[in-house]
This record gives sequence, C-alpha cells and structure tokens, in this order.
Amino acid sequence: MTDPGFKAIIFDLDGTLLDSLDELGILCNRVLETNGYHPHPMAAYRIFVGDGAETLIRRALGEKATLSVVHKCLEEFLCLYRDECGKYACLYQDIPELLHSLHQHGFALALLSNKPHDLTVKNISLFLPDIPFQVVFGQRDGIPKKPDPHAVFEILNILGLRPDQCLYLGDTAVDMQTAVSASLYPVGVLWGFRSEKELKENGARSLIARPLELLDLIKSLMAS
Repeated sequence: MTDPGFKAIIFDLDGTLLDSLDELGILCNRVLETNGYHPHPMAAYRIFVGDGAETLIRRALGEKATLSVVHKCLEEFLCLYRDECGKYACLYQDIPELLHSLHQHGFALALLSNKPHDLTVKNISLFLPDIPFQVVFGQRDGIPKKPDPHAVFEILNILGLRPDQCLYLGDTAVDMQTAVSASLYPVGVLWGFRSEKELKENGARSLIARPLELLDLIKSLMAS
C-alpha cells in the first residue's frame, strides 16, 4: 500500500480519535458550578474545545472573567481531569481497526493534540495502549500550540520525513490550519466537533465521514 508518497499520518486526538466532548463538558461544567457560574449545554463545548485547556476555560467563563478566576478554574479543571480522565469518553467506532490497518501497511503513526501533554499521553494509554504510535505530543511548556507548525516539524524530524510524505487528520479549523501551515495533506473528519463548512474554509483537501474511509482515500491519492 505504501510507496514513495505518503509514509505517515499525524492524528488529532479529541474529536478525531476520541469522543471526549461529554467528558470535557461535564468536568468543565462541574468547575463552573463550583465557582458560581452557570453550566453550558454540551453543544456549546463543540465551539469551546480545540485550542487547549486554558482557552476552553476562558470561553466557558466568558469575557468578563478575571485572569485570577481563569487560572483558578483552569487548575481545578486540570486536577479534576487528571482524576477522572477517561470516565466519560470513548473511542469513535472503527478507530482501533483503522490504526491497526495503517500500521500493518507500513505507515508511521503520530499524534498531536492541544490537550496538556500528560493528559494526552494518559488518554492514549487508556484507550489505545496497543497502538504503536511513534510520537505522541500534547501541549508542552515552551512549545507553541496548534496551529503553529513547530510541533509538526518536530514530529517530521523524528520520523525522518518530508511534509509531502505526511497526512494530517483532524476535526477543527485549528487542525486544518496546522496541516496547511506545515504543508501536510489536510484531511477533515465529519464525525468530530466541527462542521464540514469550517473544515473546507480552513484548508481541508479531503473529507471523510467514517474512519475506515481513510484507507480508500490514501489508496486513491497514491494512485493519482
């Protein structure tokens, strides 16, 4: 299946591999209520998530929240998340099958999330412990978060690959912008947190409605 073309796929985590919307929303709402704020409906978290934990908290609190409140709520959210990680989340259907198939066909697998690095690693260990990802990066101190391409270039350097040898799979504008900024092939997923319109407007070159469609897409791209 592989040839001198694509050699690797970099995946986003939340909304791409992991259906974590309820988990993020439930835990964030708990923090909001503890601090005297009204909770949000789960649908609101489709817009709140995707840009890291601090941005999630800022969006959930609203523009009037002071910096001290943001930092307090962020610390509480991360503490709660570390205690209850995985309790309300699950993999999307066919994700393990997709990843195993890609690995069996010789593709390198990597993951890049704006979720804090320790929580990203914990999610992978909980939900995909037998998938041989060659690189797993969450948001790390001193490293710009997506859509900055810094971490993508770090991954490519580890894999020894060029940008044109790699696809990027994600579900938000940030993911598509990340792929475009790093000159990867951007693939938008329609089962995630954001709309087809957002994905197209931010650079998606292909869209897939189910995970296993990625296999046929890669075959088609390599044959063209």
